[in-house]
Amino acid sequence: MRRPSRVGAAVLTAVLLVLAAGCVGLPESGPVVETDNSRGTPETTGVKYDPLPPLPDASRSEIVKGFLDAMTAVPIQTTSAAEFLTQEARASWRPERETITYGDRSPALDISSVVRVRMLDGSNRFDARGAWRGSLSGSDLDLRFGLEMERGQWRIADVRDALIVPESWFEARFRRLSLSFFDPSAEILVPEPVFVADDDALATRLVEGLLDGPGPALAPSSRSFFPPGARLGDLSVPVSPDGVAEVSLSDVGQQPPESQRLMVVQLAATLRQVAGVTSVRVSVDGDPVQPPGSEEGRFPVGLGAQYDPAVPGASAVVFGIRERRLVSGIPEDLDPVRGLFGTGEVALRSAAVSLDGSTAAAVTTAGAVLVAPVNGDADDVRSILDRGTDLLEPAWDFADRIWLVDRRADGARVRYYENDRLRALEVPGVTGQLVRSFLVSRDGSRMVAVVAGRSGDELVVSRIRHRARGDVRNATPAQVILGGALEAPSIKDVAWRSPTSVAVLTGVAGELWEVRSVAVDGAPTSVESIANLNGPVRSLAGSPVEGQSLLVLAPDGALDLSRPVAREIELGEGRRLRSLGYVG
Repeated sequence: MRRPSRVGAAVLTAVLLVLAAGCVGLPESGPVVETDNSRGTPETTGVKYDPLPPLPDASRSEIVKGFLDAMTAVPIQTTSAAEFLTQEARASWRPERETITYGDRSPALDISSVVRVRMLDGSNRFDARGAWRGSLSGSDLDLRFGLEMERGQWRIADVRDALIVPESWFEARFRRLSLSFFDPSAEILVPEPVFVADDDALATRLVEGLLDGPGPALAPSSRSFFPPGARLGDLSVPVSPDGVAEVSLSDVGQQPPESQRLMVVQLAATLRQVAGVTSVRVSVDGDPVQPPGSEEGRFPVGLGAQYDPAVPGASAVVFGIRERRLVSGIPEDLDPVRGLFGTGEVALRSAAVSLDGSTAAAVTTAGAVLVAPVNGDADDVRSILDRGTDLLEPAWDFADRIWLVDRRADGARVRYYENDRLRALEVPGVTGQLVRSFLVSRDGSRMVAVVAGRSGDELVVSRIRHRARGDVRNATPAQVILGGALEAPSIKDVAWRSPTSVAVLTGVAGELWEVRSVAVDGAPTSVESIANLNGPVRSLAGSPVEGQSLLVLAPDGALDLSRPVAREIELGEGRRLRSLGYVG
């Protein structure tokens, strides 16, 4: 987090009134703000769509068109689409195995043995759990259907095991949620983003996704306490009128009490996302799981709050650098801390504070990294790096690891401080690159970085893998989640907005800026505009904790973007900040 500007209250109010009238005025200083009030999950229309069955004597192309149209049934069901299949294909078709979306599609083209449909305007694939598995390209954009005559009518005999629907239909009926797994040490939950159909079966689909586990690709980053093969005994998760989700599990086997407890924590953390669910009642192979002190056998969905990846119990105090000292408080009233870093004896360039707010890791103007209590004894200080080349602002995770990125002549070097030792970590796609800024998630599972690419800045994410005892194992190759060949933005800063999304400050032109929300999985349907700004800006300050403000720092003030109308924050004369941020 680094820097932004002053906005006079009268000027901001006038600009917002002008924006409401449909015309944007440009003041001489400070960012003009236009927030996006359309954020949120697209609502369903409430209109039912019952697709037509196959028409008599329909051509091969008409059958394929009818099949694709039938998959957009509302409420969501695939029974209508199955009518376009042969009896044999209908018995084996498994559309729940993946979902494919497309922006548009070509007419069905009958070419010799198959009917081909080309997906247009972008196509994306989601696995059985709803996790995004990338965009499709090349020949993968071609859908090929083999047809056979059955009782004198054409029917589809060769079909992909997938729900294939328009992107607009998908966005209106699927919600972006998370499945809650644990880190390898079982000390904190790690959320995995998924898209799930938002209907009466939402709770069932979430639990089914949880039982599928994180999968081999994520196994080094997260783990589940549900054993392989565990399944829903009643095939569904009914929710009672008073908000109790009934989860009946089978094929779990004998599990230690602690493993059963952590299974319930995973269930509670995942099901709390379902509107109306307040508690969970669990049975394992027919035997009820009884929480201590509860005669009704209910677990509140708030169970396991100590494992929350946002770490909501972390300090909510805001910190910043002013006149090379560490300051803390609320944005409107920041004062020097009482420890060494607030005295001015050590000139600071940047600093990050541990999640409990007790300890700071600071980069000095001389390039050293010092660690000292925020408000403790000024003599209690230790050096973890004597001198770096061009150190970015550090980061902390829940395990009190300190993360450093040093921009050297040969590219960035990533290091972390753990158990009184500074270690290097190779992060493919980050190490050796020109890195502008970086973040590490509070659960320690992800590194997000802004990297200068050939055609523009790129926002990338790498998964940090840990061993069972919690220490860092390695990092996966970084994946681009914003930017790249199709989009070349100028990215000024990035900050956490939730455990699975970040706010990104991108340049539009000159002093025109856009603040976007970008999901850490990179799914194209997960990029939202938060606000448009006009004027000099410095940086973002954000937190993964729900309800904590997203702030834009300007040269002489700050803006709170967490409301539909941005709130100006005056810092006062002579109180300019070099940086502003939350703990972590």
